[in-house]
Amino acid sequence: MISSEEIRKKYLDFFKSKGHTVMPSASLIPENDPTVLFTTAGMHPLVPYLLGEKHPGGNRLTNIQKCIRTGDIDEVGDNVHLTFFEMMGNWSLGDYFKQEAIEYSFEFLTSKEWLGLDKNLLAVSVFQGDNDAPFDSEAFEKWKSLGISEKRIAKLPKKNNWWGPAGETGPCGPDTEMFYWTGDPNKVLDEFDDTDPLWVEIWNDVFMEYNKTKEGTYIPLAQKNVDTGMGLERTVAVLNDNCDMYQIDTFKPIIEKIEELSGKKYGENTEDTRAMRIIADHLRAATFILGDERGIIPSNVGQGYVLRRLIRRAVRYGKMIGIKEDHFTSLVARVVIKLFRGVYKELERNEDSIVEELVKEESKFARTLQNGLDEFRKIFNKNGRITGKDAFYLYQSYGFPKEMIKEDIKELNKSITNLVNNEVNKDQKISIEFPEEEFDEEFKKHQELSRTASAGVFKGGLADNSEAVVKYHTATHLMLQAMREILGDHVEQRGSNLTAERLRFDFSHPVKVTPEEIQKIEARVNEIIQKDLPVHFEILSIDEAKKRGATGIFDEKYEALGNNIKVYFVGDYSAEICGGPHVEHTGVLGTFKIQKEEAVSQGVRRIKATLQ
Repeated sequence: MISSEEIRKKYLDFFKSKGHTVMPSASLIPENDPTVLFTTAGMHPLVPYLLGEKHPGGNRLTNIQKCIRTGDIDEVGDNVHLTFFEMMGNWSLGDYFKQEAIEYSFEFLTSKEWLGLDKNLLAVSVFQGDNDAPFDSEAFEKWKSLGISEKRIAKLPKKNNWWGPAGETGPCGPDTEMFYWTGDPNKVLDEFDDTDPLWVEIWNDVFMEYNKTKEGTYIPLAQKNVDTGMGLERTVAVLNDNCDMYQIDTFKPIIEKIEELSGKKYGENTEDTRAMRIIADHLRAATFILGDERGIIPSNVGQGYVLRRLIRRAVRYGKMIGIKEDHFTSLVARVVIKLFRGVYKELERNEDSIVEELVKEESKFARTLQNGLDEFRKIFNKNGRITGKDAFYLYQSYGFPKEMIKEDIKELNKSITNLVNNEVNKDQKISIEFPEEEFDEEFKKHQELSRTASAGVFKGGLADNSEAVVKYHTATHLMLQAMREILGDHVEQRGSNLTAERLRFDFSHPVKVTPEEIQKIEARVNEIIQKDLPVHFEILSIDEAKKRGATGIFDEKYEALGNNIKVYFVGDYSAEICGGPHVEHTGVLGTFKIQKEEAVSQGVRRIKATLQ
């Protein structure tokens, strides 16, 4: 079997040989982007540089990025959908463009030195053109020159071959996608049909060459960028002639642990197999979220809500396939940590806290499930039946999935049958049926409401670089420095979320911040604002940054950038490792006001503040 580690190394070595700087994976938690909950693609942490800022690593970059995508959580369970995945990517920031990007992709895929795929089993798609932008003839002709038959080059519309913009406006452009035939090599069709499931997409090269304006027009960008993405798990599966991603090396030991705990065998029963995939995917994702350098803990809002949902869904499906072990989620998590500790060292560093949070959340959910089961019995005893609304109430309030309610109804039917058999009229037959159509109708209504409410939060996209958000980002620097002065040097950032209306900032501190301390922090920040200090950045070595008092996490990831890091200075007041963006001087920030201070978890506090 070709291993994930082998593919990771080949990919990074290839692009390093083409002059790309190898970057470490960024955090799963976007630092200053209120439009998304998690890092959804490799380009996400590079937003300022795609928009023109200079990157410490130069204008050719490559990495393997940890990603979380939440939109497909309900679809996880087949052999292709994942919540957490690793995205291999390479970028050109105003350097090479379509010709070189396509050449690199083709060479990496087909050269015997690299992946060695048969070019006769490859197909591609390009943008067909419309009223906004012309047919991508450059990409089309380039693929032809590399020996791809015209019959294997599909010309597809925007919905297939266009990326962005993330919001209403911003950088965007056509893309070209690469597909590999996963069926019998002797039965590959001459003509490419992108709807045929045997053609599996393995790589996507995006050409950011336009900026969409508020008026809906597409203006050519001054800096044209290349942004590519190649899913590691899918690539490994394809290279091993296996379309089931849950059988590759970074999943199989997790599945085997679930088999051991449940006594069930993967692949023998469709429903059991689906449940095992859900458990494996969700606990892998939860482990990475908990172990991230900006780790999130389960809660009822934002990223914490997604994490809670992943853990609880895994627990529910664990019960459905017969896992009796208390705190089994932590046992699965230890397998995940062992699999990835050589690649993502933060998992091993944070292993104790990962396990602790999983144990706490599983225990809490066990109590919730018991309360839900009691409520289920009450509803039945009162009404003699379970309606669709009842079932959905149990789902929404206690986390009971449809499948679990069905199982409980089966148990009730057994109890009723036993009761009737003990009575005189033994021929009487009573049974409860699950109201499938009613439940599905209620669930559909809920999904529509959820999509409407969260449309702006779960979308992927470029960071909000509005003037208000930039101001709040700069204010967090001043506040962090003020907290370190007043509360102590132990204070470090643990999370940040900014909107145009407020900042939310999580930080390490063992006790509640007193009203007197809050007043001092406010006063210190406002003092710096009134001084109207200049704000600028410098690219420094790690040693120089430390000498000049920069704060931040100095770890092995900066070695990949040649020890070059971006440090923002606010006059002589603060120096912090950061990617931006910031205001040019503090006087434009207005008046800083802390609205709320509260606990997030043990040793982590949260402040919400505004600029007026």
